[in-house]
Amino acid sequence: MDNHNLDSLLEKVHAELQQVDHVDEEGRALLHELEQDIRLLLKKSSNLEPLPVLERMQKAMEQFEVKYPSLVTLLSEISAVLSNAGI
Repeated sequence: MDNHNLDSLLEKVHAELQQVDHVDEEGRALLHELEQDIRLLLKKSSNLEPLPVLERMQKAMEQFEVKYPSLVTLLSEISAVLSNAGI
């Protein structure tokens, strides 16, 4: 896996998450979980369970695809990188 590429994508998602506003309670909780996942991925934490991370990313892509297309694009790229890495 290209760690530099993944780190770059994660940093971009982190920045995009800071720009998200006007979401319902479920969306806010999902964004909070994604933010934590990204921080753990950036720290290369082994405490992160891959399947829930990918499930949350997929759910976020479905929920935010209309209002936040750039976030969805980045999440899709990260999901592909993680999937290609066997995570």
